[in-house]
Amino acid sequence: MPDIARVVLLIDVSFAAARGFLAGIAQYCSLFGPWRIYREPIAPYKSFTGKQSTLSRIKHYQPDGIILMADTHNPKEIIRMEKPIIIPAELSHLDSNIPTIHSDCPATGKMAAEHLLERGFQHFAYCGFPRVYWSRERQTGFCRHLAQAGYDTHIYQPPGTKKDRYWETEQPDLIRWLTSLPKPVGLMACNDDRGHHVIEACTVAGLHVPEDVAVIGSDNDELVCGLCHPPLSSVVRNVQRAGFEAARLLDQLMAGEKMAGQKIFDYPTHVVTRQSTDILAMEDRDLARAVHFIRKHAKNGIRVDDVVEAGFLSRRVLEMRFRKMLHRSIHDEITRARMNDACRLLTETLLPVSRIASTLGYPGISEFTHSFHKIMNLSPAGFRKKHGLK
Repeated sequence: MPDIARVVLLIDVSFAAARGFLAGIAQYCSLFGPWRIYREPIAPYKSFTGKQSTLSRIKHYQPDGIILMADTHNPKEIIRMEKPIIIPAELSHLDSNIPTIHSDCPATGKMAAEHLLERGFQHFAYCGFPRVYWSRERQTGFCRHLAQAGYDTHIYQPPGTKKDRYWETEQPDLIRWLTSLPKPVGLMACNDDRGHHVIEACTVAGLHVPEDVAVIGSDNDELVCGLCHPPLSSVVRNVQRAGFEAARLLDQLMAGEKMAGQKIFDYPTHVVTRQSTDILAMEDRDLARAVHFIRKHAKNGIRVDDVVEAGFLSRRVLEMRFRKMLHRSIHDEITRARMNDACRLLTETLLPVSRIASTLGYPGISEFTHSFHKIMNLSPAGFRKKHGLK
C-alpha cells in the first residue's frame, strides 16, 4: 500500500470564505486522496497541545506539504522547512517562487458598487479595516468603479488607538459617521462581519436599513448574513473552487513539480440579494416600479413590451427615464437581471446549460449563450468551468 501524503492545513475556519476553501480541499481529497491532514487546533482545544509552538508541532508531524492561509507569527520559519507549500498573496514577498493564493478583491468591490448603482443610489460609502490588505483592495475596486460612474465615496476611518478599535468602544464612532452621511446611501462593508457591525450601529442610531442606509457585505457567510436584522446582502466568491485547485496544485508539488510562483485565484461570481439592499433608491416611483417588475419577472422571458404593458408610462417616456437615471435601456435592465440569475445557477448548481436557458425564459441555448457571452465575455460553459462547482 503506498504511503499516504501528510498535509498541514493552517486555515482559520472562523471565516466563511476559509471554510469554503477548506470544503474545496476536502472535495479534492475525497476524489484523489486520501491525505492525512493536520490542522492547527484552536481554543479551547489548543490547551491539549501543551506549550509547543506551531512550528515545533508542524515539524514533529513531518508533513509532505503545507497550505498556509491563517495569520501566523512564523511564516518565514515554516517556509524554511523547504516543504511544498502554498501561501496567501500578501506573503508573496517572502519568496517569489512559492505558489500563492489570490483573491480578486478589486473585482469584489466593483461588483458591490454595480449592485448599489443598479438600485439607483447616488451617495456611497465604504466601511472596512484600513490596516488589512484585502479590505483595502476591496475598497479600491469599489471606489474606482464609482469614480468612473461619476460618484465620490465616503470612507470610514476607525479610531486611531488599538484599544478604541474594540467593538464596544468603536461603535459610537461608527454611529457618528453613519449619521453624518448623506441619505439615502449605499454602503459596502469589507466583509459580512463588518456588515453586521454597520447594521447594528444603524439600529442603535435609529437609521433604517435599507431605506436610509443600504448595506452589502462580501463572502456570503449565510449564518452572519442571517443573524443581521434585516438580513445582509453579500457578494459571493468561488472560494470552494479555489480550494480544490490549491489542493490539486499541492498534490502536484508533492509529486515532484517545482515551485515556480504558480497562482491560484478566487473571483466574485454574483450577489445574493437580501433585505439590506432590497430597495430602489429612486424618487421616480414609476421608474422604481418598472425596475421592480423587471427583477421579479425577468426569468419568465419578459420583453420590453411586457414592461410597458404592465402600466408604466409610454415606451418612449419610460425608455428616456431608464437612460437618464440608470444609464441603460429597458432591454439592458432585463438582460442584467437574467444574467445575475444565470451566474447564480451556473456557480451554485450542476443544472445543464440548456436547462438554465429554459429556466430563464430563453427560446434556446444559442440565444442564451450569445446573450451571456456579450455581457460576461465568457460562454456559460466557460464561466462554469472558471467559477462553478467542481
